Amino acid sequence: MLRLIDLLAGLSRVADAGFGLPPGEALRSSALAALLGRSAGYSDDDLRAGMYSALLLHLGCIGYSHETARLFGDELVSNGAVARTNVADPRDVLTSYLPALVRGRPAIERIRLGVNVVARGKRFGKAYETTACEIGRDAARRLRLPRAVEHGVYHSYEWWNGRGVPDRLAGDAIPAGARIAMLTTVAALFETIGGPAAAVTAVRDQAGSILDPGLADHFTRRADVLFAELDAADPRDVVLEAEPEPTMRVADGQLASVAAVFGDVVDLKTPCTHGHARGVAELARRAGEQLGLAAGDVGDLEVSGLLHDLGRVAVPNAIWEKPGPLGAHEWEQVRLHAYHSERILAWSGPLASLAPMVGAHHERLDGSGYHRACVGREIGVPARVLAAADAYRAMSEPRPHRAALAPEEAERQLLEDAQRGTLDADAITAVLAVAGHDAVADRPLPAGLTEREVEVLALVAQGCSNRRIAERLVISRRTAEHHVQHIYAKIGVSNRASVALYAIEHGLLRSPDG
Repeated sequence: MLRLIDLLAGLSRVADAGFGLPPGEALRSSALAALLGRSAGYSDDDLRAGMYSALLLHLGCIGYSHETARLFGDELVSNGAVARTNVADPRDVLTSYLPALVRGRPAIERIRLGVNVVARGKRFGKAYETTACEIGRDAARRLRLPRAVEHGVYHSYEWWNGRGVPDRLAGDAIPAGARIAMLTTVAALFETIGGPAAAVTAVRDQAGSILDPGLADHFTRRADVLFAELDAADPRDVVLEAEPEPTMRVADGQLASVAAVFGDVVDLKTPCTHGHARGVAELARRAGEQLGLAAGDVGDLEVSGLLHDLGRVAVPNAIWEKPGPLGAHEWEQVRLHAYHSERILAWSGPLASLAPMVGAHHERLDGSGYHRACVGREIGVPARVLAAADAYRAMSEPRPHRAALAPEEAERQLLEDAQRGTLDADAITAVLAVAGHDAVADRPLPAGLTEREVEVLALVAQGCSNRRIAERLVISRRTAEHHVQHIYAKIGVSNRASVALYAIEHGLLRSPDG
């Protein structure tokens, strides 16, 4: 049995990268939550909720990357700037967030961004944070964490003064796990930036508005001692030692379920990648079986397929969603996403053995791939299968610069790759043998959805507006609006990213023209 917190200690770097933070910030926040919670006398249940909530707090933010990039350009710059801003203080928004957002931009772009912040910032922030809360809660549920953790993650954007989201809870009505995680997330980051004094100042500035004033006072009076304890040990060791009994465990056979949580959330980063990780994992697993690989290798292929693109979150959406050719600097960032995936797994304890395979999913046998430009003898058979599965799945999906390729065209291009010696011929043969369109199963639809609502749901997941849905389905806009409202009510969400995650989890994605 594996320790879940050991897995999440490394995988939390996905949340760091997606929020524009230094690697390891979520883990440091979780370790600080353990130390602060013990010092303040919280119960084991609240302590556990605080630790896990800190690890997952920013994970759901990935689900709003598309919308953030459309409004503010580089979502990683915007996210990182928000993390360093007291958003309850309009002056700090104007003097801290806005300068960081517009730094280095042309004059006309600075004006546009400034207008967006002033005119649309509050409404955007509410939608952003609600999305993060819903997706974070869903991740906690799927990880089979206690309800206290679900509540802690879901309410991590509530404010002490009642002006937060999603439910405008105030004071002690905010779950303890959320209050602990909110404070330690601020404190850990500002300590990284400027030491304990900066952390104390940031916590004091937000006490009583966003943060619990009593917990803030306890922290500020003991900050030097808490940070001395934190800096004296590896944060991973702190959380492993501090997690209350019974510790959360994951059976070896459940590892793919954990991986699917992170693969699904990462796929929310752009509408055109929804379901990509699951598709690659399924192709790779079945192709591995087709080739007669050992059961252990087949299992590793499935988990690696689910996690191979974690590093995509470290690359701005403006690059992934660019409709035209990429420049040299943009291509370099794309090439690095495989490296980022590898490094995240290298820090993820029990998953570290999969890091080399995941890092090689864009390598090619002739040395033309990335990020290491490996050649044939340096690429193992499982990694070759993963590369072929990823290539086929990517060809079969739409991208901003092209439509999805028809199955016969994807097959033709893969066979040409085999002939040129870029991809392994046996791996391609196996992937093509198991690839194909899944017919819509004759099965009850979840949550009482109708077939028409599933059609609408798929379009919502792609980011279509009500007007666009009406055009695609040849219905009135008002009818489209009613369908969307009914879908939100039936599945219990309130935003596009959560709809997309629901569609991915329940196999409801349809092709753009299907």
